[in-house]
Amino acid sequence: MKALRELPRERERGPERIIQFGEGNFLRAFVGWMVDKANAAGVYDGSIVAVQPIGQGMAKELMAQDCRYTVILRGIMDGKEVNDASVVGSMSRCLSPYADFEAFLALADQPGMRFVVSNTTEAGIAYSAADRPTDRPPASYPAKLALLLHRRWERFGAEKGKGLVVIPCELIDRNGDELGKIVRRLAREWGWEASFLAWLDAECAFLNSLVDRIVPGYPRAEAEALWQRLGWRDDLLDTAEPFLLWVIEGDPAYAEELPLHKAGLGVVWTRDMTPYRTRKVRILNGAHT
Repeated sequence: MKALRELPRERERGPERIIQFGEGNFLRAFVGWMVDKANAAGVYDGSIVAVQPIGQGMAKELMAQDCRYTVILRGIMDGKEVNDASVVGSMSRCLSPYADFEAFLALADQPGMRFVVSNTTEAGIAYSAADRPTDRPPASYPAKLALLLHRRWERFGAEKGKGLVVIPCELIDRNGDELGKIVRRLAREWGWEASFLAWLDAECAFLNSLVDRIVPGYPRAEAEALWQRLGWRDDLLDTAEPFLLWVIEGDPAYAEELPLHKAGLGVVWTRDMTPYRTRKVRILNGAHT
């Protein structure tokens, strides 16, 4: 049986435009899958660099598979049963700042980088007084992001349009607002330049988002049978439901830069996500209660 990395690529990788903090099951079957579909539909041309946010992660495993993996969608959609498998090739590489911190910071030097997405669990967006700008790397996600953004400012601060648009997927209320507050707090406590803070406000954006897709992840009990059905071995199989929703609160101009909705995906750009959040909380959490 062939290993997945031996399969020919369906298309060439696009330029690196998205930095993804988190290489786990959810983001691979959510953002990674959507970017792959948008590339295939011809509405986007870009790839993802995944960053391992903690010391123990999957960077080596992903690189061993040429950063490709199979997503299997299973469930009911529009009244029909879905059982579909596709190889996702939207990730160009995966790196660990714990193994090569300079390679991580160098992502900020790439002029084509535009978006940052993340899923570092609900505990990931939190302030840590123990973080220092001299840490290589600091422990928390906001501190790593702050160092990346400061490097970006040092490299491109005089150029318009080189800021980064940050869209966290962590399941906390108004996640973008909270992440932005922590990054700004760290910048002030670390004594960084007022001009950097002004650049953050003028050229960068921290957008609130709401995500919905059930991702059971690696089907350990079925893996062997699934490899036989697929015809290739994939140690990073990822399973998910067909339904997805990504509500992003922000300037509609960003939607033209990341036009996933044009591929027929469940992405909604809005200036106010409140009604979407209320609906989800009442239907999902209310039913659970």
